[in-house]
Amino acid sequence: MVDLIGAKTAEYPPLESIHIMAALVALLSTVLLSLIISRIAAVALTFTGMSREMAGFQARSAFSTTGFTTSESESVVNHPVRRRIIALLMLFGNAGLVVVIATGIVTFSSSSTIPLASRICLLVAGLALLWVLGTSKWIDDHIFRVTGWALRRFTYVEVHDFLDLLHVGQGYNVTKMPIDETDWLVGQRLDGLRLSLMGVLVLGVRRANGELVGNPTGATYIRRGDNLILYGAREDIVALDRWKGGEEGKAEYMQRLEERRVAHDLARIQEDERARQEGERTQKTPV
Repeated sequence: MVDLIGAKTAEYPPLESIHIMAALVALLSTVLLSLIISRIAAVALTFTGMSREMAGFQARSAFSTTGFTTSESESVVNHPVRRRIIALLMLFGNAGLVVVIATGIVTFSSSSTIPLASRICLLVAGLALLWVLGTSKWIDDHIFRVTGWALRRFTYVEVHDFLDLLHVGQGYNVTKMPIDETDWLVGQRLDGLRLSLMGVLVLGVRRANGELVGNPTGATYIRRGDNLILYGAREDIVALDRWKGGEEGKAEYMQRLEERRVAHDLARIQEDERARQEGERTQKTPV
């Protein structure tokens, strides 16, 4: 009878082993849930105008409660929607940390028939699998699409990645160019510079006193101490920064501007001629 009972009870694993396996599964599940939450938050931050790389970095920083005191972090804190997203991430991150610590203690401190080396191997294998899933671009793209659909369907978050719309990182830049006292641009009107012909658009002007001139017109003057917020091809902005100082730079700028003006006028003439020919063909085509 004793042997029979012993044989019967030997078929089932000890209760401690079940608890340890449950704790290990809970730990890995918490890590998986953390990855999903941080990915969803990164997508939400992207829809407020951040790049995907920066949104992912800020989401991971907030979820891990690491935090960074950079100008990029300040742009997150000063934005009301981003601030709410970061606050939720910090809340979930703290809760997840508590669960991970608790389940980790149960997994490695309890006695069990499962050797400690086996528990470590199981944990490392699970974390490695989660790492592969977490770094998969295919999964990231699918989460982005699903989360984007959900945000458009159920929220009022502005669903635009402005840096992607402006092709930033694909040859185009949004940058700030300071104006020094010795630059010949000081005292010039924007319409006189014709920067658009040079492939550069002025999105705004930050005055020395902190005043922002958003969407400046051609009548806007450039003053010493200004910071021009520019958008354009990287090489055009670099060239403008090189030409903005000294008479030699001014002469080269004017020469290039004249070349661009001639090329622009020629392209416009050719376009007008193509439009005229297209209009004539349309008139000759029978209805």
